[in-house]
Amino acid sequence: MTDAKDVKGATAVEGAAAAAAVAGAVDVDVLRVFCGPEGAGGNLLGVVRDGAALPDRAARAALAAELGFSETVFLDDAARGTADIHTPSVRLPFAGHPLVGLAWLLRGQGRPPAVLRPPAGDVAVRYDGDLTWVRGRAEWVTHRTTERYPSAAAVDALPAPPPGEGWLYAWAWLDEPAGVVRARAFPRRGDSIVEDEATGAAALLLTHQLGRPLDIRQGAGSQIRTRTYPDGTIEVGGRVRAETA
Repeated sequence: MTDAKDVKGATAVEGAAAAAAVAGAVDVDVLRVFCGPEGAGGNLLGVVRDGAALPDRAARAALAAELGFSETVFLDDAARGTADIHTPSVRLPFAGHPLVGLAWLLRGQGRPPAVLRPPAGDVAVRYDGDLTWVRGRAEWVTHRTTERYPSAAAVDALPAPPPGEGWLYAWAWLDEPAGVVRARAFPRRGDSIVEDEATGAAALLLTHQLGRPLDIRQGAGSQIRTRTYPDGTIEVGGRVRAETA
């Protein structure tokens, strides 16, 4: 567990509620989600297990902005699995990386959830070895553009962020028959996240568009696995590690 005031890179917080949180009123677990097979990569995630300690939505937004992770998730009801997800600038109805991370953390505490409940709807949870899976729908994903590039080298050569506006998921086949994809993600929403290291919602959307399971190699060293189901739902899974100081 990492206290919010100890998170590396924290600066002064505007707003009394957020200042109180950073002063120690709220504990934040910091995880890396969608790590590669050897533990590299992974997208940083803040988890506030006691959402009741910070019920005000504006204060949550301020804390998420202060932490500066791609997402911070607040667990509001452990029994029901109710979760509230914030980026540094917006609240999300659904996102893969915070739900995978939260499910992994709760399992480690001896209370693995069968379902998590973000605003979008019920998200089934499954565990398979070192992979944690969550299951959602493409219509839950906030608007973003997926764009295919001719090669992985072309994806790697993109500046961060590329010119343009709006959320971009740039991808190319590494091995099309095997379903292996190279991807990079650029929110381009004007906040502190220039490039997203690993993005479950974008992976889910791409899987929906291609209609097949994928093995996505994203960012500097992350891996995201996806699976499709006849009812239109899609699973997103990966490895999670606790971040150490």
